[in-house]
Amino acid sequence: MKILLASRNAKKLAELRRILEPALPAVEIVGLDDVPPYDEVPESGATFEDNAFIKAREGFRQTGLPTVADDSGLTIEALNGMPGVLSARWAGGHGDDEANLRLVLDQLRDVPDDRLAAAFVCSVAYVDERGELATDGRMPGRVIREPRGTNGFGYDPIFVADGHDRTSAELDVAEKDAISHRGQALRRLADLLVAER
Repeated sequence: MKILLASRNAKKLAELRRILEPALPAVEIVGLDDVPPYDEVPESGATFEDNAFIKAREGFRQTGLPTVADDSGLTIEALNGMPGVLSARWAGGHGDDEANLRLVLDQLRDVPDDRLAAAFVCSVAYVDERGELATDGRMPGRVIREPRGTNGFGYDPIFVADGHDRTSAELDVAEKDAISHRGQALRRLADLLVAER
């Protein structure tokens, strides 16, 4: 059986495969670059779950393969929960990690350190011929003033999870997968899929 991960982001695909493949060893996981190309629909949802379902439904509609998609981002209390669903395009263009990170730090320049609480949030959607499932995960922590670390992507270099003193970009793959918002959501999804079989 094949499952489509509706993403072209190589780092995200690697993370999704690391987490899903051990739980679903009989499943071949493919990405968008492994299927005939189709025009992706805009992520116009108001929530992470909305956007995850937009991508998962379209992937299933276009390919007929059971499809997993996620939407995730950073929510910062001092910015009223933003960048939120706009995390990947906070600075204007989609996926410019450095520009997004710098804009957030600029916006927080005058915010006191004790108001830098934040969380990474993820919703994962699954669509197949039998129906739809959704799971979520949340990794609370705080934003720091200067980027640290070279692992990970996005806002990882400025985020420190609760109970840790290293940024998500300083954690190794296993450490990050064990606590990450995406890891939580994907493990919940894998449990639901295993239970269905």
